[in-house]
Amino acid sequence: MAMTKLEKAAEVAELVDKLKANDFVYLANTNGMSAGATNSFRRMLFQNGVEMRMVKNTLLKIAMEECGKDFTGLFDTLKGTTCVMFSSVQKAPAKALSDFRGKADMPSLKGAWIDNGVFVGDDKLKELLSLKTREELIGDVIGLLQSPAKNVISALQSNAGQKLAGLVKALEERA
Repeated sequence: MAMTKLEKAAEVAELVDKLKANDFVYLANTNGMSAGATNSFRRMLFQNGVEMRMVKNTLLKIAMEECGKDFTGLFDTLKGTTCVMFSSVQKAPAKALSDFRGKADMPSLKGAWIDNGVFVGDDKLKELLSLKTREELIGDVIGLLQSPAKNVISALQSNAGQKLAGLVKALEERA
């Protein structure tokens, strides 16, 4: 059944809103999966906080062009059956894809858009799983910044009386 212009416009508008609202967008190929397998995959995604939609490639491309983000790196993947996954958690769709597939090849990753970064191809799934999240990176930076302060504090605490007295005496002599 063909969509009317009004239905297409509504679909594009809804996709634009979803693309604007999510920093993590994955595209997958579900071609060849049975209806039961597709429904199982959809349930698994839902349980992991990922929204999945089957979309028409032309409508998705129009929405990508209209949303104000640069999705051009994914345009070549918009062929065949496309399932789009929206998530507020960076790795959730990649983990769900990996877990669901097990040893099978379906569904396959067409591409992903992670915070303005574009990843194209099923071979990028392992890379997406190993990417550090923004929170993990911030934690690493904080850990690096705290390290020198911890070293100073621990140095002062070991033989603290002698070192602190020596430091105070040296400061007094300078004044």
